[in-house]
Amino acid sequence: MTGPVLEVTDLRMEFRAPRSAGGRRVQAIREVSLTIGEGEILGLVGETGSGKTTVGKCVVRLLRPTAGTIRFAGRDITTMPARALRPVRSQIQMVFQDPYSSLDPRMTVGQIVAEPLRAHGRFKDLGVRPLASRAIERVGLSTQVLDRYPNELSGGQRQRVGLARALVLEPKLLIADEPVSALDVSVRAGILNLLADLQKSMGFSCLFITHDLGVAEFLCDRVAVMYLGEIVEVGSRDEVFGDPRHPYTRSLLGAAPLADPVAQRSRERSIMPGEPPSAISPPPGCSLNPRCPLADTRCSTEAPVQTEVSPTGHLARCHRIQEQMSLEVSHT
Repeated sequence: MTGPVLEVTDLRMEFRAPRSAGGRRVQAIREVSLTIGEGEILGLVGETGSGKTTVGKCVVRLLRPTAGTIRFAGRDITTMPARALRPVRSQIQMVFQDPYSSLDPRMTVGQIVAEPLRAHGRFKDLGVRPLASRAIERVGLSTQVLDRYPNELSGGQRQRVGLARALVLEPKLLIADEPVSALDVSVRAGILNLLADLQKSMGFSCLFITHDLGVAEFLCDRVAVMYLGEIVEVGSRDEVFGDPRHPYTRSLLGAAPLADPVAQRSRERSIMPGEPPSAISPPPGCSLNPRCPLADTRCSTEAPVQTEVSPTGHLARCHRIQEQMSLEVSHT
């Protein structure tokens, strides 16, 4: 296969607000563009309500976007009808945030893991039990759990079952939506290490959605930062964490705790004041301008565009960056 595994261009998703909120259109995501290469993990980070999960649901076509295009393995799946989308779905799988509500309590683990195999007709030669057993062992569980029900398992075990269910079809793309946020810290580490090992051995690409910057820095090859439905910065892990260019990215990194308590106490913190505005009535101009300490008149009237910070694909959406890049060009 040539080209990216996933290519999202100018994606937009709108919902109608309830009558109690005026029934207006809510712009959950606005003009989102991103790519994921073969065998790459892209982290999608941002505050709660920034639109990260909506992007994931659009990619896997649990939601049909209002506008924009989604191309998977070179095929446009944006408006693909259900029958044509069926074989594509086997190659795009999702792990959900809550390991307690994402598994059917009436089904055994074996039935849960085998369900995608039955749905996509992948059991004719070997039968579902051997394939389900292999998937369960791959995520570090004993095959004895196949006859148990989800309520007999811990949260970490349930999330491993969810991962086995998603990977039993050996997809090309995995959407992981906050897969460790509901777990204890010690359990998180085990799941993250497992996911990293499986990605290396199986070679799938991954859109990893998280609000935890430490997790993104540990696991992801590239990182995209979302704010109020827009991607405001995207680049390699080293670029975003080592040289953040957008004020919002700097604020997120400033709010994240450091492992070294001495460094944590002595560092200067640049936390963004206030709360994100409502997606029902986003501010004009740059969506960050009501909270940004660098905002000026232009920021409140004119929306910035993505600016190339480096030739390696490091992009940021900020007027100040555009001005800085123009000055650098004029001095060369």
